[in-house]
Amino acid sequence: MDDRKLILYISMSLDGFLATKDDDLSWLSIVEKEGEDYGYAAFNETVDTYIVGRTTYEKVLELTGGVFPQAGKHKCYVITRQEREAADGVEFYNGNISELIESIKSANGKNIYCDGGAEIVKLLMEENLIDEYRISIIPIILGDGKRLFKGEIQRRNIELFDSKQYESGLVQVSYRRKN
Repeated sequence: MDDRKLILYISMSLDGFLATKDDDLSWLSIVEKEGEDYGYAAFNETVDTYIVGRTTYEKVLELTGGVFPQAGKHKCYVITRQEREAADGVEFYNGNISELIESIKSANGKNIYCDGGAEIVKLLMEENLIDEYRISIIPIILGDGKRLFKGEIQRRNIELFDSKQYESGLVQVSYRRKN
C-alpha cells in the first residue's frame, strides 16, 4: 500500500472566508499574475484523485460553462447527500466518507486532492481524515462570507512544514496532521 495522503488544497481570505455570502469568488483575481500558478501545476502532478462537495462542484460547473476540468485529469468524487449516477467522469458518493477515503488510500496511486467547500472540509475533519492542509491566504479581508472552517469539531494538532510568500501578497502555508 502506498502512503497516499488526503490534502486539502484551497484558498481563503485573510479572515478565513472561501467566498462571499452570495458565492462570489471574483476577489481571488487580485493575486492573478501572468506565469504564476502558486505551485498548482506541480501539486497537481502529485495527485490522481479529486474530492469536492456538491455545492463547490456546482459552482465550478457554473463558472466553466458546464465543464468539470478536474474530471479530465483525476478520478473525481463529488460528496453529496443525494443518490446520483456517475456522469462526465465524476462519481457522486453519498456513503460513509471514512470508508471511501480508506478504500482510495488502500489502492496504489498518488495523493488525494480535496478542494472544499466548508461542508466537506468539516466532514473530513470530524473523521480526522485530512493529512495535510495547504492553504493559500489571499491578501484581502472580506469581513463576511462563507468560512473555510465551520467550527464545532475537536481540536486538531498540526505542524507547519512549509510556507511561501509571493510578490502578489499571497502566502501559502502547509501544515500536516500531528499524530
